[in-house]
Amino acid sequence: MADHITITPVGGPVTVQAGSTLLGRSEQALELREGGYAPVIYVPREDIDMRRLVRTDHATKCPWKGQASYFSIKGDFGMLANAVWSYETPLPAVADIAGYLAFYPDRVKVTRG
Repeated sequence: MADHITITPVGGPVTVQAGSTLLGRSEQALELREGGYAPVIYVPREDIDMRRLVRTDHATKCPWKGQASYFSIKGDFGMLANAVWSYETPLPAVADIAGYLAFYPDRVKVTRG
């Protein structure tokens, strides 16, 4: 793994909510810390209501994690464009986040406990 990235289990439940729309709860979330960035919680897809997510054409590439694909969220608020990302086939050093989703904190609330 890149020496500036750590991935650890959250060690308790997390709830994911966009507006008043509950997207899911998980006991299997991971926390990724990368350099000086704020920690990011990654939640397994099976713990998220994937019917609320719409895959988009948007993609980005990270030299340490690989290519990220994006989803928009459908909810009672309308549509939140590209509010979710996933490294579906991450680089081997961060393979633990494969099949997990992360959420932009300014659009989606991820709560511990």
